[in-house]
Order: sequence, then structure tokens, then C-alpha cells
Amino acid sequence: METTMIKIGKSKGVKLSQPILDKYDIQDKVEIELKKDYIVIKPVKNIRQGWDKAFKQMHENNDDSLIIPDVFPEEEFEKW
Repeated sequence: METTMIKIGKSKGVKLSQPILDKYDIQDKVEIELKKDYIVIKPVKNIRQGWDKAFKQMHENNDDSLIIPDVFPEEEFEKW
């Protein structure tokens, strides 16, 4: 795909069409990787997106209990 650079103040930018924005789910931010002979533009994803629903589902399934106890019975806090 070939596109024209557009002037943005003293800089230049690349205009991405709506189908490209939709296909790659590009919202407000992109990550730019500078390679030796080319540039990679990737969408920035919210890494915690959907965690609230996943945690709620875990709680409903009783999958949110501790695997290892918070306090071991043999711990003697008086020595601390």
C-alpha cells in the first residue's frame, strides 16, 4: 500500500484509512518500532482490558481462592 505523507505543523504524518483502523482496532495510540530498513506501526492495546469481567467470572466459579495460605500455622510472629 502506498500513501502520501501529510503536513502536521512542522512534522509530517501518515493518514490511515478507516478500514485499516477498523481491521487492526487502532484507537488513539500506536506503537512505532524503528527497524533497520523499515518502520512498524502497531496498535496499543489496553493489557488489562476485560480483566474486570474475567475476575467477576472467576469469583462466580469460586476460582479466586488462595492456592497457598496467606499465613502458615508454624509461623511465629512473636520472634519478629
